Amino acid sequence: MDQGGSATRRFDRVAASGDAERQERAIAIEAPVAIEVNGLGYAVLMATPTDLADLAYGFVLSERLVDDAGEVVEVSTHPAASGTLLRITLSAERHDRVAERVRHRISESSCGLCGIENLEQALRPLPAVSERSGASPAAIVAAAAALRDYQPLAQATGATHAAALCAIDGSVRLVREDVGRHNAFDKLIGAMRRAGQDWDGGFALLSSRCSYELVEKAVLANCPLLATLSAATSLALDRAASAGLPLRTLVRGDAMLAI
Repeated sequence: MDQGGSATRRFDRVAASGDAERQERAIAIEAPVAIEVNGLGYAVLMATPTDLADLAYGFVLSERLVDDAGEVVEVSTHPAASGTLLRITLSAERHDRVAERVRHRISESSCGLCGIENLEQALRPLPAVSERSGASPAAIVAAAAALRDYQPLAQATGATHAAALCAIDGSVRLVREDVGRHNAFDKLIGAMRRAGQDWDGGFALLSSRCSYELVEKAVLANCPLLATLSAATSLALDRAASAGLPLRTLVRGDAMLAI
């Protein structure tokens, strides 16, 4: 994984006594990533500018712009004055779908989720999860205990989230990091699709809370079980139930919530 996600800054470390010591510290990079799809401006993410090809694949899958990674024709990155331009080219058959979503996103960004049509777009029906995980509670606890060892950027900066693909026995197979929990999960999904990896009865483990957007990304990736270190929101619970996605939240060393 690209390790260019941090920069060094100098700070005063101030003790409770008031004594200060000047020191250097690694800081997680957070920068704009402008996403262009088939020549149309689509979104600007605040992200860690690493593993951007993975982010591109995961993003278009999560946005339902494509049904399969094979519909991604090309991904390229271009440095910009204040961030990065991420250009994604999809197959010509998907251009109308992209244009329709751009139309909705423009309406959403201009005045919030206004109107019945946009409310329906925000909570579009989810497909049913067809895979099932055989991971035991012990395996999920073991994965959560090991996750920190697979987060070099978080260890260096203390400021990033992680998304992990975990095997049925709890072993961590693949991890992606980002300052944004959504971006980290998109990077993981994209990396899996690019490598032809499947869940194989395992599960996804996220270092964040379980929000509805992460549930939707898991469902669209046909993830058989989603585990998170923090709690779930009400909409996340509702969306997971509608798609038949099992959740394990508030994963701790001795227990978790099974939903």
